Order: sequence, then structure tokens, then C-alpha cells
Amino acid sequence: MKVTQRISGERPVFSVEFFPPKDEAGEAELWRAIRRLEPLDPAFVSVTYGAGGSNRDRTIRTTARIATDTTLVPMAHLTAVSHSVAELRQVIGAYAAAGISNVLAVRGDPPGDPLGEWVPHPQGLTYADDLVRLVRRLGDFCVGVAAFPYGHPRSLDLDTDLARLVAKIRAGADFAISQLFLEPEGFLRLRDRLAAAGCDVPLLPGIMPLTTIRTLRRGPELSGAPLPPALVQRMERYADDPAAFRAEGMDVTAEMCARLLAEGVRGLHFYTLNRSLATVELVQRLGLGARRAAPALTGC
Repeated sequence: MKVTQRISGERPVFSVEFFPPKDEAGEAELWRAIRRLEPLDPAFVSVTYGAGGSNRDRTIRTTARIATDTTLVPMAHLTAVSHSVAELRQVIGAYAAAGISNVLAVRGDPPGDPLGEWVPHPQGLTYADDLVRLVRRLGDFCVGVAAFPYGHPRSLDLDTDLARLVAKIRAGADFAISQLFLEPEGFLRLRDRLAAAGCDVPLLPGIMPLTTIRTLRRGPELSGAPLPPALVQRMERYADDPAAFRAEGMDVTAEMCARLLAEGVRGLHFYTLNRSLATVELVQRLGLGARRAAPALTGC
């Protein structure tokens, strides 16, 4: 099933993102998270692709296993970093052979330093819209792309960044998922600007549950989104109390999600860090997911 089919209903949905496990312990943790989320019937689940293709084989294996061993709709990531066009063709072919019909096509971050200088492979691709076209040519894929509510960290300005997003959509992207953010205004402005540019594809907000002080500090650094002063003031009183910080952070995240839904957003994409408890809690609080027996919440 295509992602666009899963997110086109009248009822708001949610989706989740995982990364490929590095070892057996990580594999076990990932599958505990998957099994905990599966009864809630997310619209789709995505599996990331490491910088420079470092997790390429694990991404293919993990996404293929989700396709064959669960009831979930999988989406695989694909980046152009350090890959020739011939190598990208091989990866896309492997996805097709595994029965994966949804791909998130992103240019990707430089290996080692996500904010470092981008150097294209000499036989590779330079922009994500080129990658979208390649995926489109090689199969009947549903293609997603990345969006940046406050602009990509390497973009000159917001207008230039919007032009890049529009180019990806006009190249054949079916939907877009935003980088994480900590307040909704930037995302809602991007949605309005995208509509004004004549692009009506679904735009899903990327949400990372605010559960730790590290999430508060590190997320904006990587995403380019600002750290709202009012949020810092609200959260800093709990900096030395992890349990209280998590409780307040979950309230903050739920409030932001509720605001997005009230503004007509039809789906929320949760970055799970391969842990499902916070996502399950938010899905239940917001009334999303399947209306079936809720999984038990234990641990942190």
C-alpha cells in the first residue's frame, strides 16, 4: 500500500520513524518498539538511512522484514551521499525486490558532520529532486521528501529553501515530511507558503517527543529550528529532575500536536529514536491510531 493512500482519509493519522539497529541488543529494542506500536495501526513506518550509506544494508533488511513480518506499511529512506548513480539504482532495485513501494528521497548529510560541507559523489547526484526523478524512473514508488520549517541549515534564505522544496515536488514527490521543531508557527507558515506556490501535496510535521534535556538542546541544533525562549523558561525549572522534565515535556509535545491537528494537519510523524513508549502515550492522549486494545505502558 502507498503512503498517500494511508494518509488520505478523513480521520487524522500518525506515522513513526526508526533507524536501523547497530547490534543484536538494538535489534531487540527496535522490534519491541515495533510490536508495541503495531496494534495502534500507524499509517506507515519509516527506516532511516545512515550518512554516507553507512546503514544501507541494515536499512534494506529492516524495512524488508517490516514488510514481510508485520501488518505495517513500510517506507525506506534513500540518500545520495557518497553514492554513484549506479549504486543508487542497486539500492532502489533492492527495495523493489523486497516489496517496498514507499521511499523517502533525501540528499542526506555529509558523513561525520551533519552541518559540514556537501561534496557530491563524482558519479552521483547533487540535489534531492534529481534523486526523486531517479526513483520515479525505476519503479512504481510513492516518493516522499524532506521539508524544513525554518529552512535547511545550508540554505541561503527561506525563499531559496522553499524553491528547493517546490522543485522536489514538481520532480514527482507525492508528500513531504518536515524536520523536527519545538513550536508550530514555522510549520504552519511553511504549509501556507507551499500552498501559495501551487503545491497541494500532503505536508506532515516531524515531531520528536520532548522527554530529555538533551532533546531540548540537540534537536534545534540539528534541525535549524529555533529554541523558543518561552519553552526554555517553562522547562528549565525541571532540568535537574528527569521524571518531572519528561512529564512536562510530554505535556508540551501533546499541546503542540493538538494545535497542529486543530489547524487541519491530517497526520503527525513521530521520530521515535527506536523507543515507542512516548509515541504510544502521545497517540493515546491525542486519540489517534486504531480503536483497539491499547498496549500496556511500562518503563520510561
